[in-house]
Amino acid sequence: MAMKFEKTAEGTYVLDVCGYVCPHPQIYTKKSLEKIAEGEVLDVVFDNASSAETIVQMCDQDGHEIVENTQGDGKFTIRIEKG
Repeated sequence: MAMKFEKTAEGTYVLDVCGYVCPHPQIYTKKSLEKIAEGEVLDVVFDNASSAETIVQMCDQDGHEIVENTQGDGKFTIRIEKG
């Protein structure tokens, strides 16, 4: 189980933290957002349901916009635009 952070397109990144439990998905999300520029997009993919609430709260506090929040096949994806 390894955290995966990679650029998928110009201005778009994906962070895969499936297999991790709180608070790790939130910590990795925060660190990944620090690496990208304002206005760029980060897709966070995870499978720990309780992480969704903490990631959304962190984004609200830090001024990032939740563009999309989806769930399917036991995985969650939150699309964040860095503010």
